[in-house]
Amino acid sequence: MTGNVSTTLRPAWLRLPTLPGWNSIRGRMAIVLAVPTCLLLALTGLGVAGRASDWSAARATEAHVGVLLRVQDVVREVQRERGLTNGLLGGAEEYRDDVRQQRERTDAAEARLTAALDDERGDLPRAAVSALDAAGLPLAALTSVRTGVDAGTADRTATLNTYTKAVTALIDAESAGAPGGDNRIARGVQSLQALARATEAVALERGSLNGVFAAKHFRFGEYLGFTEVRATRVAAVGQFRALAGRAQESALDKAFASAAARRVAGYEKQAESGADGSALHVAPARWWADMTTLVDDLHGVQKQVGDDVRVQAADTGDSATRQLVGYLALGALILAVATALAVFSARSITRPLGALADEADAVAGNRLPDAVRRIQQADPDTPLPPEGGSNQLPGSAREITRLAAALRNVERTAVDLAAEQAVLRRNSTESLASLGRRNQTLLNRQLGLITTLESQELDPDALGELFELDHLATRMRRNAESLLVLAGEESPARSWSGTIAVADVVRSAVAEVEQYQRVAAVDIEQCRIRGHAVAELSHLLAELVENALMFSPPKQPIEVYGWRDGAEYCLAVVDRGIGMTPERMDQANSLLAGRGGALLAAPTRFLGHHVVGALAARLGAHVELRPTQGTGVTAYVALPAKLVQEQPIGPVLSSPPAPRRPARTLAARRHRTGGSAT
Repeated sequence: MTGNVSTTLRPAWLRLPTLPGWNSIRGRMAIVLAVPTCLLLALTGLGVAGRASDWSAARATEAHVGVLLRVQDVVREVQRERGLTNGLLGGAEEYRDDVRQQRERTDAAEARLTAALDDERGDLPRAAVSALDAAGLPLAALTSVRTGVDAGTADRTATLNTYTKAVTALIDAESAGAPGGDNRIARGVQSLQALARATEAVALERGSLNGVFAAKHFRFGEYLGFTEVRATRVAAVGQFRALAGRAQESALDKAFASAAARRVAGYEKQAESGADGSALHVAPARWWADMTTLVDDLHGVQKQVGDDVRVQAADTGDSATRQLVGYLALGALILAVATALAVFSARSITRPLGALADEADAVAGNRLPDAVRRIQQADPDTPLPPEGGSNQLPGSAREITRLAAALRNVERTAVDLAAEQAVLRRNSTESLASLGRRNQTLLNRQLGLITTLESQELDPDALGELFELDHLATRMRRNAESLLVLAGEESPARSWSGTIAVADVVRSAVAEVEQYQRVAAVDIEQCRIRGHAVAELSHLLAELVENALMFSPPKQPIEVYGWRDGAEYCLAVVDRGIGMTPERMDQANSLLAGRGGALLAAPTRFLGHHVVGALAARLGAHVELRPTQGTGVTAYVALPAKLVQEQPIGPVLSSPPAPRRPARTLAARRHRTGGSAT
């Protein structure tokens, strides 16, 4: 009825025809947006695709050149290592330290290349990625070559060839998968690759003659290799000049016209005179220094060419971006037309959606939290129903009406679940508390009976067995007290008037663990603990000591330390066991600080940490796990000043209670049964 009236009141020019599917959101949007969307795709698809292709090619070129320059950095370091190694094998022992340092630089450059390749892998052509990955295999072979060089078993020619294969693999990887696109960019990439081959020829000549000058003569076949390298350099330089621009060619001429390059030419003439195997008197250090200067200059030209190519690629990308923006602007204009057509259906959609959003916000922000809070605070047998209105929203489509109904169902289900969880949580807590109290009552009676039997027993062996039984009962009582702590209940009063020495508190804690013989109180600085905190502090320390015993080797002792830190008093339980991972230690420290979440959601193996965290919160203490120096874990406990009383006496070395000694058993029992001390 409402919909018909609304339609009647609209002007005739605003009325939309009734079409199949008009009562659903999907149908309305499909009908309104189908025509303009198809028009948008038809007009802009081709243009956007072309410009996007140009932009992608420019981006790929930038990434390719960036990685290529990283490759050249690796090539440069491998070339230096090759030359220094060849000189060392030629007999120049002064290169040994330089070789070791150069290896470190080579490895660092390779690591930077790997990182850059990982970052740019998505933008590089697949062929380039495959070639660069394959280039890593020759680099991996350098490890065995280095071992042979250090052992003095490497052959100079074979070592030079191995390094050269690694460099060649890297240079070949540069040319694999070179992106296409603009002709200027393609020529720039080709000129950069030609210059890389020329630089490699110069570097190879530097390395090979470094060994020759160190040996003071050419060996069989080395002179022929020297001439081939020079011919390769001449060919690569000629190819570069044919592809490069005037500024780049001028930079190359400047590199070959330097003073170092002129001296290199003189050394090469002297090397030519040794073709017959005659002695060569060229200092390897001078040859290496001048050739390194020339190689560095050529690398500088490479960087200049690479930067020029990247600038050209960036300009091409910017141009493609501008054209792409133009096509997108045209698409936006078409979308504006589509928006004008869709405004009529949007009004019928946004209003009920807005009402539904307000309803959902009210449920999530107010009604549902309030209902859950009331349920948790009230009697669990009479949960309150959620507050809600009608499922009907005015002027809404079928889907929105169904969504509103589903929201009501979610609200009702959440409230029912909260009620069940509240009952379960309350019952679980009460069960833990009841079980703890019952166990504690029975164990106190059992300890009293054991005390009577011990006082009447004269046989030392039987008395020792009673002590073991007493010890087991004490541990069981601690477990019962842990149940009360987990349930948030206060333990029955086990308090002392006045203060207790901290060494006695430590002994009391040690007496409540199974393998107490392995625990040693190494250095306990004297002080006294307020009597009301003794039982909970002893319980806390017993949990930490038992945890240390469980994760330590069977014969490894556990050490307890105590010292003053200003107004506070600190205790440390040190084990040297298997230790913990950083993630696991952070998780444990969160539990100890009370940030571990709900108890019932925690795994059972973490309950001890929950107990320690609850006891630390009651005492106002801070408990933290840290790695022990070496292996293991150290648990630190910082007691606030309000719990300690300073005792100006020197350090006391104390030991844990020994088994089968009635006197120590009686002393420990006085602590357990709540006798007063001052």
